[in-house]
Amino acid sequence: MSDSTLPAGFVLPALRSPVRRIGRRTFDFDRQIAVMAIVNRTPDSFFDQGATFALDRAVEAAVAAAGDGADWVDIGGVPFAPGPELPAAEEAARVVPVVAALAQQSDVVISVDTFRPEVAERAIAAGASVINDTTGIHDPRVADVVAASEATLVITHSLAAPRQPSPRPHYDDIALEVADFLRDRVDFALSRGVPEERLIVDPGHDLNKNTVQTLELTRRLAEIASLGLPTLAAVSNKDFIGESLERDKPDRLAGSLAAATVSVMLGARIVRMHAVRESVDAMRMVEAILGWRAPADPRHNL
Repeated sequence: MSDSTLPAGFVLPALRSPVRRIGRRTFDFDRQIAVMAIVNRTPDSFFDQGATFALDRAVEAAVAAAGDGADWVDIGGVPFAPGPELPAAEEAARVVPVVAALAQQSDVVISVDTFRPEVAERAIAAGASVINDTTGIHDPRVADVVAASEATLVITHSLAAPRQPSPRPHYDDIALEVADFLRDRVDFALSRGVPEERLIVDPGHDLNKNTVQTLELTRRLAEIASLGLPTLAAVSNKDFIGESLERDKPDRLAGSLAAATVSVMLGARIVRMHAVRESVDAMRMVEAILGWRAPADPRHNL
């Protein structure tokens, strides 16, 4: 389907490299939406509050996410929020065994949420094919590690140093400033040898942004997608949803699915979500509406 035949309100970004081989799977982001599941092996994670901190629970959750249809699974060992320093060796000890176990049991794409080059290197060796750096390549060596491998790098907009408090966020033009930041960090990654076809951008919903700013960034997401790289929207259960709807974390599913769907309508091609089965159904339905995916069982009125 060409951009001219898309329903009004949908954006088909002009991706320079829409077909991507990531790990053992191939994606055509001109016609496909990928669902990234979330497994946090941390005792104080944002959403599950340590439910998958134990190794066996983390592996079970990762395998279950793949079974529920996730295209890939994002494994984290350190929350983004400010907090005490965690040594790189301990972070690696949290995530690498989960990566290795999942790689043995599924062909799902495996990403690791880390800003440390030591952790990235060990994760890639264990079977990860994406490094999801939510700090915008705060440590340049992360780009070097990715460049020396076949992995993909997610570059996220965030302004604070890892695990450190940030000042009250201010933007004169949030979409413009986020796009400029991402463009600069993409150029930096390219300068370190990461090929463009192995880069993904993430505007960083809620990261160093308040709710009003994140809502504006979301409705202007097409400006981020216009960078020409696949855009990741990490919207699931975030505070901008809770504050918009006055809902606590356990009650943000509907808002999360709405935010993910709108993000896709405006050009996102990857959504990072906690509720895997529901999110997969929502994104496959969007694909079906757009004509990118045939109905699974078309019988009605036939």
